[in-house]
Amino acid sequence: MKLDFNKGLILAVDDQAADLLIVEHALSDYYTVVTTTSPEKALSLARELTPDIILLDIEMPEMDGFTLCKALQAIPALSGSTFMFITSHSDVTFETRALSLGAADFISKPINLDICRLRVKSQMTIKQQASSLHQAYSILHREKMHLSTILQSIGDAVIATDINEVITFINPVAQRLTGWCQKEAVGQKLTDVMVLRDASSGETMINPLIVALEQKRTVAMALNAEIVSKDGNCYRVEDSASPILDMEGNHIIGGVIVFQDVTDAIAMTTKMTHLTNHDQLTGLPNRILLYDRMLQAINNISHTDRMVTALLIDLDNFKYINDSLGHHVGDAIIQQVAKRLEGVCDPYTTVSRIGGDEFVVLLSDCSSMGYINTIASSVIETVNAPVAVDGDVHRLSISMGVSIYPTDARSPEEMLRHADTAMYKVKSEGKNHFSFFADELSEDLKERVNVEKMLHHSLDADALLVYFQPKYSLIDGHLTGMEALVRMKRCDGSIMTPYHFIPVAEESGLIIRLGKQVLDKSCKQAKAWFDAGKPVKVAVNIGASQFNEFGFTKTVADTLYKYDLSPEWLELEITESALIQNINSAKKAIMSLQRLGVSIALDDFGTGYSSLSYLRSFNFDVLKIDRSFILDIDSDEQAVRIVKAIIDLADSLRLEVVCEGIETQAQLVALQTMGCEQGQGFYFAKPQPAEALESAWEARY
Repeated sequence: MKLDFNKGLILAVDDQAADLLIVEHALSDYYTVVTTTSPEKALSLARELTPDIILLDIEMPEMDGFTLCKALQAIPALSGSTFMFITSHSDVTFETRALSLGAADFISKPINLDICRLRVKSQMTIKQQASSLHQAYSILHREKMHLSTILQSIGDAVIATDINEVITFINPVAQRLTGWCQKEAVGQKLTDVMVLRDASSGETMINPLIVALEQKRTVAMALNAEIVSKDGNCYRVEDSASPILDMEGNHIIGGVIVFQDVTDAIAMTTKMTHLTNHDQLTGLPNRILLYDRMLQAINNISHTDRMVTALLIDLDNFKYINDSLGHHVGDAIIQQVAKRLEGVCDPYTTVSRIGGDEFVVLLSDCSSMGYINTIASSVIETVNAPVAVDGDVHRLSISMGVSIYPTDARSPEEMLRHADTAMYKVKSEGKNHFSFFADELSEDLKERVNVEKMLHHSLDADALLVYFQPKYSLIDGHLTGMEALVRMKRCDGSIMTPYHFIPVAEESGLIIRLGKQVLDKSCKQAKAWFDAGKPVKVAVNIGASQFNEFGFTKTVADTLYKYDLSPEWLELEITESALIQNINSAKKAIMSLQRLGVSIALDDFGTGYSSLSYLRSFNFDVLKIDRSFILDIDSDEQAVRIVKAIIDLADSLRLEVVCEGIETQAQLVALQTMGCEQGQGFYFAKPQPAEALESAWEARY
């Protein structure tokens, strides 16, 4: 039952269900009414709901109303609840006992609806009025305390004097800053109590109140002023002094100086200036200060034959350290790397941290490429040395891009952009190295931007293409399935393979949208084949981001439902990279997908570093042997032994085996000899649009 606590809550307890129905009928239009015939249940409900009014029948077999009332009153949360008794007795003894227990009123049996309603309404009104009064009192009390706190906590120091500069008033803040208590300060000359001097030179300063009295105007305190207290402490201060006029405003009767302790504020300003320009974790210059120093360096060598060089450094696979070991380990590693980079460089070189695991070494005055190579090599060598954190040793590698002014960049922004491009080239070619920016890298970057634009357009227009590659039985040649493979059409009509746009989709965060669109189109085609009397299981590749997205199983279920496609006609191909992020979550996801009836294939088997452990941990249905093992199977005995071992392993685990990349008759025969039951590849058919696969259902041999 959904309760509305805003209406006022009433708990009624009576062993007679009929009486409870009457109470509920009388009150439920106005209040939320909860009823029970059990005293024990009443105790539980009261603790849970904290009712405003509790109606108790006096005579109940399990526990009488008086005993239940005492038990309820012992619950601290019910201290504000009102108790009323329901009784058929007119004996004054019962009434006296009830009142002595704190009862507010009675309802006589047989229960009259109107009287019951009016008596409860009266008590509820009293309770609401008491609550309103309490709330009003609380507000008034808070306001009073608030005003009192303000009066007692004024942050400014205030000193008042008469016309002769003799102190007549000094507040607590001024007492603290001057070191004089009120009894000592009142009657003293202002200059004896408030000693001002220049914070830089130490020279005595004229008190602005003296000037204000002489010139009959408000005077600001001089900059860089500090007050020296009676006990020798110094405080930076600022504010103003004004003359005090009589009631008519014609004559000066004294003066007042109001000043603030800005010691901490000035220290904070200094600190904030440092924080604005430096990385908080490492203390290195941040992107803002780096940019400024790059500009200075460029200006300094602009009319010389010298060079300014930016080395952009990115720690390889640092995200996995953070995710698996925790940010405290990651932070400790970042700090050690920062110290190592500073150790490699001379005092005239800027080492900056510009992002999570990105650093820049700025060489502001280079005379030769050999010097740049030496520094870059030294950076890699020093970062590669083992890093110890909490007793564990970690080995790091870096990818570094190098950009040079004025050779390949004309501004700080362009230098960093080109260095970033060169760094990503290193990552794509194996990492732990450095690369200089070149024009062809710029062209690659432009191509990447164009691909991302095309990808956005294709996704928005639902224009991605899905081709299908048949899978065949290697025993009798009949069709066993189709693998869905995404393609994208260029502006000129040519077809782009996934090798060109999948990495861009992953880097730009579009891979999940892409995966959903491919899944949708694949299920739609599988349903079309089924309706045409050609049912075939369609396998869809699932990327790591898509597989680990919250609610992925629901996405699959919704897509199957959308096209009324039985799950037996859908297979999801998952690579190891989709499993390593969270093994426990991956196990649950695979189990939930299999409960839907969808089969799960481990794709590219043998290319990961822990495939065997995954076979043991996950309940896959299909094992797909990567094409790299099939390539030399007709000529390399080692390849034969590896594939045979995988097939035997799969058989022992009762997994279906599919060999990818079959391109020749010799490869087909070799796999048939080893007992592989299914395969796909160009030998049978290339990936094609669905309409071009009419003959796929015919046996291949």
